[in-house]
Amino acid sequence: MSTKFQYNKTSLQAIQKQLKARVTALPTIKSKESALRLEVKKTKNELNDLLSAFENQIKQYEYFAKLWNEFDETLIFVKDVEFDTKKHAGVMVPVFKNIVFEEKPYSYFNSPIWFFDGIKILKELAQIGIIAEIAKIKLERIEYARRKTTQKVNLFEKVQIPGFQSAILKIKRYLEDEESLSKSSQKIMRASIERKEKQEESV
Repeated sequence: MSTKFQYNKTSLQAIQKQLKARVTALPTIKSKESALRLEVKKTKNELNDLLSAFENQIKQYEYFAKLWNEFDETLIFVKDVEFDTKKHAGVMVPVFKNIVFEEKPYSYFNSPIWFFDGIKILKELAQIGIIAEIAKIKLERIEYARRKTTQKVNLFEKVQIPGFQSAILKIKRYLEDEESLSKSSQKIMRASIERKEKQEESV
């Protein structure tokens, strides 16, 4: 992307202003990028821990596997998931608060005794699974913001700032050359006038 400019003082001032704005903003953007990188790493670790916990819970209850065929799946379901939103490194992300379960009444006498434990297990698994999904959403948002911020840093550092600096140098050189040429022209003109005046005096 080439910097568009004109060889005049107005264009020079405008480019200098744009350069100053980017040079001033760059440390803040870099700081944000660094914070987002840390948050991405932290969220990835959180998500991996949650997925590991989910797998461990499943393995822990493998002995229930044959019994699940008897379980009435309509006994419990997730009615609502409550969460807040919070800013992490300038990005709005969901933060888990609570899960609201709805349980259907069942007969403790006519149902297998382990149904009570089964409901408890499902609650635990549902909670870990839902928190993991929220962590995935958080990771996607932070990762997207991190990519956009990195693009902006690269744009400033590798394209715009060097482009503006190069344009300023070109304009300054052009204006200096123009000034030198103007001074030279003025000297030639003065010398020519002086010669003419001398010639007229000698006549």
